[in-house]
Amino acid sequence: MPMYDDSYEEKKKLKLGEAYTAEIRKVVNPQFFKKYHALINAAWNLLPESQQQGFRTTENFRKYVQVAAGHCDIFYSPRYKEWVEIPKSIAWDKIDETEFEDLYTRVRTVIDTILAPVISTEEFERVLLHF
Repeated sequence: MPMYDDSYEEKKKLKLGEAYTAEIRKVVNPQFFKKYHALINAAWNLLPESQQQGFRTTENFRKYVQVAAGHCDIFYSPRYKEWVEIPKSIAWDKIDETEFEDLYTRVRTVIDTILAPVISTEEFERVLLHF
């Protein structure tokens, strides 16, 4: 059975008795993506302006915390002549739910460390309830 109604027509073209390959993975709950982005946005809003200016954008901040949490690839940059870390994708087709939950936990730890001088973990929990 197709998972989504909009893919029914495509799957209907598959012939009975033919061999096909399929990738089986547990899909990340869309609400979890919302929760993750709420975490990033809430943390961004609590950063002192000087730190926000250092990151320039919320997206840069998200990438920074992902790399700091270890969710990154390492490659040699010919431009900088050194090894650099770039964040891995968190797109639906690039990460499963278990990996995403682990990423959330590790990113939360990084954010708690960054925000420690600004807000307690308990206060940050209360802020997250409003995002």
